Amino acid sequence: MVKLYGYPLSTCTRLVALICKEKNIPYEYINIDLAKGEQNTPAFTANQPFGQVPYIDDDGFILYESRAIARYLIKKYPNQGTPLIPSDPKSEALFEQAASIEAFNFTAFVTPIVVEKVLQPRLGLQTNEERVSELLGLLQSNLNAYNVILGKQKYLAGDSVTLADLSHLPHGTVFYGAGFHNLFESRPNLARWWKDISNRPAWLAVKDGAF
Repeated sequence: MVKLYGYPLSTCTRLVALICKEKNIPYEYINIDLAKGEQNTPAFTANQPFGQVPYIDDDGFILYESRAIARYLIKKYPNQGTPLIPSDPKSEALFEQAASIEAFNFTAFVTPIVVEKVLQPRLGLQTNEERVSELLGLLQSNLNAYNVILGKQKYLAGDSVTLADLSHLPHGTVFYGAGFHNLFESRPNLARWWKDISNRPAWLAVKDGAF
């Protein structure tokens, strides 16, 4: 059985748990208490030298980086659960295109905004509103492009859900709940897509850290 070493509030841990749920892959969740520094112990860094969560142990095969883990699990279990990476070359190319869109046109902007608006205040630090404003301006232009793409097809890579769509959920959900829901709801195609993916049973099972 796959062992998932993670932390409940970790967006990357939730992505891996989400993929396990979508693919019906049984797993054992092993909590790493970041507040206690367990990620910096020799036992942990022996498997994850950067001291970050998550990583998996799949019968002795150690793998870290959530995107790599997700792809590995999807390809190892192609015939069970939701087929989240297409096998046809053209469809797979469109998936890779969508995955790049998520990484560089969504998460690259959403993550620093979440850091400024959510994490900094929790740490008693001041939000850099100027930086947030700049990032939001760039993100809104990207979301307009999302709205165009999703007006032509159901999901980012076509009419079937893929890992590229689901990878938006961990950071996107925090962003959405931080007062930025209007950026989705003001764009009808984007709003329809977000409602679809954010209500998938697999995501609802893990979005609050219920592993």
